[in-house]
Amino acid sequence: MPRRSADGYDLVAIALHWLIAVLIFGLLVLGFVMTRQSIDPALQFALFQWHKSFGMLALLLAAVRLVRSLTVARVRPVEGLGALERRSAHGMHYLLLALAVAVPVAGWMIASVSPLEIPTFAFNLVVIPHLPVPKSEAAEAWWTTVHAVLAYSTLALVFLHSAAALYHHYVRHDDVLTRMLGSRYRTVKTSIEEPGP
Repeated sequence: MPRRSADGYDLVAIALHWLIAVLIFGLLVLGFVMTRQSIDPALQFALFQWHKSFGMLALLLAAVRLVRSLTVARVRPVEGLGALERRSAHGMHYLLLALAVAVPVAGWMIASVSPLEIPTFAFNLVVIPHLPVPKSEAAEAWWTTVHAVLAYSTLALVFLHSAAALYHHYVRHDDVLTRMLGSRYRTVKTSIEEPGP
């Protein structure tokens, strides 16, 4: 059966969207800091563990967001969008979700294929088991490159996605951005644009 349509995102979708966005940005910054050669080894180890912990959290949230996006009500495109714009927005949505899953999975693969077999202590609470894959330095180097390429590709697409949302808000004056901020912001926007009698 086709999914029903909705005019806006529910609170769960909005919360997941912004949580994943914050996690992605934080993980990119943390990834940059922890790979500096001048960093203290003990601090570097701690930062790697935090990076992996938040990466696993991002993977979990992104997987939930992806499943909900495929099963829960599909949000109708805003009025005034052309066919190409609708396809582009739809494609960007799922590409970003796919990358939000793929980047942490690639990071998980790095830890799993590493001959060092350093365990992942998720928030110092539980140990995340490694994936059942062969271990080698060559595989570790390959997955490290994949992880970095996917991460920077995600960053580039996030900037593009953000620029498009701002363009729609400030130039097109539609609901592309405000509907991801919740009904309160859409109500305020509507009341400003539609003065009473």
